[in-house]
Amino acid sequence: MLKTIRLKNILFIMLGTAIYAFGLVNFNIQNGLGEGGLTGITLILLHFLHIDPAYSNILLNAPLFLIGWRVFGSRAFMYTGIGTLSLSLFLWIFQRIPFTLDLHSDLLLVTLFAGGFTGIGLGIVFRYGGTTGGSDIIAKLLNYKKGISMGRTLFLFDALVLTASISYLDIRQVMYTLVAVFIGARVIDFVQEGAYAARGAMIISQKNEKIADRVMQTMNRGVTILEGRGGFSKLDQDVLYIVVAKNEIIQLKQIIDSIDPHAFVSVSTVHDVMGEGFTLDENKNPLD
Repeated sequence: MLKTIRLKNILFIMLGTAIYAFGLVNFNIQNGLGEGGLTGITLILLHFLHIDPAYSNILLNAPLFLIGWRVFGSRAFMYTGIGTLSLSLFLWIFQRIPFTLDLHSDLLLVTLFAGGFTGIGLGIVFRYGGTTGGSDIIAKLLNYKKGISMGRTLFLFDALVLTASISYLDIRQVMYTLVAVFIGARVIDFVQEGAYAARGAMIISQKNEKIADRVMQTMNRGVTILEGRGGFSKLDQDVLYIVVAKNEIIQLKQIIDSIDPHAFVSVSTVHDVMGEGFTLDENKNPLD
């Protein structure tokens, strides 16, 4: 198992939880905003029982780990454990390090920063294979046992926690919390997928062979030839599929235009790419 655990992933998971914890302490807690998921429950316990979220996070996650450890693969379980423990560690640290950011009681700015820190922090954690436990474990358990989608479970859990937060937050604070949660979700998507986006091109041309050869020779990119058939003409026609880096799409278009100006080209955004030239080198070794 240890061979599958990468130090790079561990370090980035810890970095992500540090960013997330900093935002929770200095924006959510200091300015009276709630949070979704299990973290939101720790904030409720902080308000009513004065239990440090650093401790309640571990206490609430412990039974979930005992129930769900068989559901996770060994690597995912290890990364989840690291994420959960490091989140508690950084929550404990940042609550004891004085830091005051005077935003002049501007809850809109607080909300933007809270959502941003949540999204960046959790986005990094998720990008490197970790989670912070909590509702992620519950969602995975229900998906495994009952076939309920993880997205539906996470949404329902967040909704219940935010509803419960009305017990100590006023409606204005709850509404700002909803905005922060929404911003956080969008930033998570950007960090996970949008920070690097390749381009995929579908090309239909009478000169596909020349285009494919030029792309492989000058751009050093692979080309996949798909079998297609015209819906109107009913004629068989090969279709080229090429994935290139975002900054290479102009060069690809220039190659196509120089060979066949009448080619049909469809370009789409590819949010995640795995394989040679992107995550592997020519010897099939991972690119770090």
